[in-house]
Amino acid sequence: MKIVIAGGTGFLGQPLAKALAEAGNYVTVLTRGTAGVSPTPRVRLVQWTPDGPSGAWLAELDGADAVINLAGEPIAAKRWSDAQKLVILDSRLRATRRLVEATVAAASRPPVFISGSAVGYYGPLGDDVVTEETPAGFDFLARVCAKWEAEAERAASPKTRVVCLRTGLVLAKDGGALAKMLPPFKLGAGGRVGSGRQYWPWILRRDWVDLVRWAIVTPTVSGPINATSPNPVTNAEFAYSLGHALSRPAFVPAPAFALRLMLGEMADALLLSGQRAVPARAQALWFTFHYPNLDDALRALFGGSD
Repeated sequence: MKIVIAGGTGFLGQPLAKALAEAGNYVTVLTRGTAGVSPTPRVRLVQWTPDGPSGAWLAELDGADAVINLAGEPIAAKRWSDAQKLVILDSRLRATRRLVEATVAAASRPPVFISGSAVGYYGPLGDDVVTEETPAGFDFLARVCAKWEAEAERAASPKTRVVCLRTGLVLAKDGGALAKMLPPFKLGAGGRVGSGRQYWPWILRRDWVDLVRWAIVTPTVSGPINATSPNPVTNAEFAYSLGHALSRPAFVPAPAFALRLMLGEMADALLLSGQRAVPARAQALWFTFHYPNLDDALRALFGGSD
């Protein structure tokens, strides 16, 4: 297949492009700049400007078998000032809008358009079990995700199905949130965050990659999909399991007030609240998780495989 990935040079995009290429597909990665990024067999890099003039990248979508949109400013890149919030939102909407316009205009439309989203769509929900049927929340992240998904849905037609990946905490050693947690845990200074009662829906990166590959080739998949393991855990359970996997104690809490002082609004949205999200649609359509349980996932990571 010919697959186009926007945002394919990051924490999720790079391993996804590699896995798709290793499976025999031809992958085009749309990127703002090619400096420092090396193409690999079956992976091409094409420069694009989602907020600028049209370019040669438009032709890449014509006849593609799938378009995957992971573009956008990282959520936790900077403290959430009003200006940074606007960057987070606009970067997603502009990139998605351009991709949708190119998809709709293509002479041979891609049959599937897969777009990023996040479990933040639901807002903070305590102990309630969250499925794809749960309505959107009202905080900043929920509003971003809802607008992001609405933009992606404009690509839907009888020729193109749209899938929105509501991704949870993606676990891998070489990046993402877990890499930032490791130093204090390795020093024996890790522990729960705030009360520890908030749920953290998580997924091993290998399972996330496989979920995207499954969504590409499964024609019955459309609409929102919770990209999370079937077994979300509380933050306290997560801290205990991570400490156990590293053979380190995990009893040093990070107080909520200190996190709010350092991170502002971001602390509540990303750390001190959560969603007990489960992948109801993926399970109903018989997707198989390699690592549905956190202890097994962490054992796989720190046993040398990812």
